[in-house]
Amino acid sequence: MKKMAGLKFQAQRAAFSVAADAVLKYVNKNDDRTKALLKVVDLTESFAKDRFKPESYEAARKMIQDPENKWMQYLNRLFDEVSPNVLKTTALNLGFDAMLYGTKVMHEAREKYQCNVPWLILMDPTSACNLKCTGCWAAEYGHLLNLSFEDMDRVITQGKELGIYLYMLTGGEPLVRKKDIIRLCEKHNDCEFHAFTNGTLVDEEFCNEMERVGNLTLSISLEGYEKVNDGRRGKGVYEKVMHAMDLLKAHGQIFGTSICYTRANIETVTSDEFLDMIIEKGCRYAWYFHYMPVGNDAAVDLLPTKEQREYMYHRVREIRGFTGGKQIFAFDFQNDGEYVGGCIAGGRNYFHINANGDAEPCVFIHYSGANIKEVSVLDALRQPLFMAYHNNQPFNKNHLRPCPMLENPEKLQQMVHETGAKSTDLQSPESVEHLCGKCEQYASIWKRKRMNCGKNQEKQRKKKKKPEMKAAEKESCRRKNGR
Repeated sequence: MKKMAGLKFQAQRAAFSVAADAVLKYVNKNDDRTKALLKVVDLTESFAKDRFKPESYEAARKMIQDPENKWMQYLNRLFDEVSPNVLKTTALNLGFDAMLYGTKVMHEAREKYQCNVPWLILMDPTSACNLKCTGCWAAEYGHLLNLSFEDMDRVITQGKELGIYLYMLTGGEPLVRKKDIIRLCEKHNDCEFHAFTNGTLVDEEFCNEMERVGNLTLSISLEGYEKVNDGRRGKGVYEKVMHAMDLLKAHGQIFGTSICYTRANIETVTSDEFLDMIIEKGCRYAWYFHYMPVGNDAAVDLLPTKEQREYMYHRVREIRGFTGGKQIFAFDFQNDGEYVGGCIAGGRNYFHINANGDAEPCVFIHYSGANIKEVSVLDALRQPLFMAYHNNQPFNKNHLRPCPMLENPEKLQQMVHETGAKSTDLQSPESVEHLCGKCEQYASIWKRKRMNCGKNQEKQRKKKKKPEMKAAEKESCRRKNGR
């Protein structure tokens, strides 16, 4: 049975590979490219079936056939500017292996083992970093911790058995381990890898290696323009980041930014001028991360105000809207909870393995009861702290308050105490009371804030289907019956 499933997987992947080749073949022939992209949608619908709503497939087809559509223009720029090997490998590894095939296996594993099984795993290859950024929580681990190549290889091998084909890397500075990262990309050429980096170690040789393997993308940390960025990261870092972006763009790489928004920089990093600049540099996406007061010396006054957070909610949706905004895909780790059902940590959609091997529920929550050097990935997901996440998610019915630390600090304290989880900070262990105490006022203020945006979206979801939606469903059924 397992062999038959494997053969079916290979056949389906081969079909997607052929479809990807067809898209890439017609670089300058828009009509043929349109036909090829429609074939990709057909294949996706055939494989995924009812995993997505019928109107989603029809919306995709409509977008593809509209050359004036903002996101079709975005896709065409991607096809015209990115290396064909990078495009095809990303489409297969992220699109097919991770999103279609992997998700199916992942859901089966969740049912079988009755625990959280994530879509991705975030690992720290090393705690070492070539910079000393002010307030960096990662630096608290020190610079002497490393996951060996064998450690990471074992995690990925075990992860794939559970349907996990996406691996993100942070640190420290992950590119301190360039050679091992490329080795992982080579060995696990059916997986997609993504590294969060300060960008200063990106050079011509590494860009050539990225182009060769095709399954590694980068998010470069940026906090604003030169004065603000270098004020935290060190003189000359901004210039190095700009140079790294130029190199990556010239080599046809897919990359974006990783932006921590605070009370001090939120308006700058969401401004039209800033977004236009990073788009011109070649960025395809922007990760926005809400500042977290992690660490004994963390500055609480950098937490955004309730007005700033509400602004962020609306602004990110404006940026990535179907009309207007910018041709860049923006993610907001904190405010997009309504799309993913609240908190995604604790293995629900991801978990974090630090450079010491400790399995942590979240990259921002440094408590654990298991080490990946001693237990399997599955056993780590079944440790008491992770099961507490599994049994308590979502932490409330309001997905604009997803986090058990930032918005529900009483929840994290309860879970840590009940499971006996220990602090994984080896230099300055922070009690859960101290960590959550810094969030209590913020949580209280945000809880009282009435978010009209959230209420309006809920109303929209409860409305009856529009006539065009019904028509889309009928068209989808017609197409299925016709095939």
